[in-house]
Amino acid sequence: MSIDLTGRTALITGASGELGRVMARTLARSGADIIIHYFSNKAKAESVQQEVEQLGRKAYVISADISKLDSVLEMRDSLQSEFKLPDIVVANAVSQYNWTTVLEQDPSDYVDQFNSTVLQAVHLSKAFVPYMIEQQGGRIVAINTECSMQNFPTQSAYVAGKRGMDGVYRVLAKEIGEHQITVNQVAPGWTISERDRENNTEHSESYEQSVPLKRRGTDQEIANVVAFLASDLASFITGAYVPVSGGNVMPSI
Repeated sequence: MSIDLTGRTALITGASGELGRVMARTLARSGADIIIHYFSNKAKAESVQQEVEQLGRKAYVISADISKLDSVLEMRDSLQSEFKLPDIVVANAVSQYNWTTVLEQDPSDYVDQFNSTVLQAVHLSKAFVPYMIEQQGGRIVAINTECSMQNFPTQSAYVAGKRGMDGVYRVLAKEIGEHQITVNQVAPGWTISERDRENNTEHSESYEQSVPLKRRGTDQEIANVVAFLASDLASFITGAYVPVSGGNVMPSI
């Protein structure tokens, strides 16, 4: 049994980022062609494109502001005319900001998080779900976070955005399930990235001691779960929030 995405096309938002590029490589190794979305770093996106093409898969680089519906619809139209529409959508992009207390957090940070999480979910759905319905199948995989269940100090804007996104995707899973489209979320813990490896910052004793498996997860471990949920092996899983955090988060039943 193996993950086989041959003949599939996956759109990964934020594919030029630390986690996005690993997901792009992983889905490409599984046989998918990759749409590499970026917002501003075209050079990194083109680097990911080269990696995907070296794996023998087709790759298409495209920029869009996922917080604006018009920009996402323009991306859809460009893909339809110049490449192809995705039957796998991985919602990975998120805006960055400084974390601080509720009393000190700039209100604009809450707006940015809402736009890049909740509205990204809405915009990607409006743009690509109709095509999936026509095809009577598709996969949506969103990147959430363990933070949305921990609610630690300084996380309020991030948690608010991710919890709102969670609500959209859970409802969407029920609305489009009859079309054999699955909608799931992957919730990473504090993940080791390529930047950590370059800077020798893979370890944090205090965090690792809080994790039942006593280590941080890796970007590849996150990408593996994304690939699984994008595949036919997960064809009867929808509406799920899947922590990939070494047991640091365990949703109740």
